[in-house]
Amino acid sequence: MNRIIAIANQKGGVGKTTTAVNLTASLAAMKRRVLLLDLDPQGNATMGCGVDKRALTQSICEVLLGDCAARQAIVAIEPGGFDLLPSNQDVTVAEVQLLQLESGRELKLKAALAPILDDYDMILIDCPPALNMLTLNALVAADTVLVPMQCEYYALEGLSALLGTVEQIKSSINPTLRLEGILRTMHDPRNNLANEVSTQLIEHFGDRVFRTIIPRNVRLAEAPSHGRPALYHDKESRGALSYLALAGEMIGRETGAHAEAGTQPLESTP
Repeated sequence: MNRIIAIANQKGGVGKTTTAVNLTASLAAMKRRVLLLDLDPQGNATMGCGVDKRALTQSICEVLLGDCAARQAIVAIEPGGFDLLPSNQDVTVAEVQLLQLESGRELKLKAALAPILDDYDMILIDCPPALNMLTLNALVAADTVLVPMQCEYYALEGLSALLGTVEQIKSSINPTLRLEGILRTMHDPRNNLANEVSTQLIEHFGDRVFRTIIPRNVRLAEAPSHGRPALYHDKESRGALSYLALAGEMIGRETGAHAEAGTQPLESTP
């Protein structure tokens, strides 16, 4: 079943864009039709896929403003086998104009993606590190939310705020919105605090915490400077293998949900 996954965390530096780029590449390597949508004005996911954000003539900005269709702005990423809907600092202009609308401003992204939903198995949205109008549009359009986070106490506070926002959106605008899962990123098993917070996450959220843990890894940090996912920078690195494992875990959850729920929609999964 095709679905939209918002990768969100209002706290910066938690591996959100790294997750968006590398999970997209890993899902594509497993023969899924995937679109990565860069919704961050910083355009880091765009650059991380080897696309020059400064040279864009069409981006998610034009799509949100209705100046072009989503399909017109999509860029095919090779190597990678997935598509990218790129971003740059112009998206800030789109956000300002959305804020000036009296109604329907939170529905612009959902409407823009509707014509291309059947083209993909999954659409992953790299959200800005803020709970702003762009992130709101992503959460309204999404079926599920994937939350990357470091295992530290400040991150727990940010997680609570994000989940509160998700609940508000679920109760008011998008009743089918669900938590895809919580992903522990940049994890160092030698850090006692990280292990303690990791244990607390599992105690509180149970199987909504992904079993896969993304380690601190030099290759993951290097790959963006080469404009490619880690899978195509060093496929044997711990970082690349971890994101492949995450993709496999997500597909396994999806398969298990279909087997358990029969014809029930995917949103019934935790």
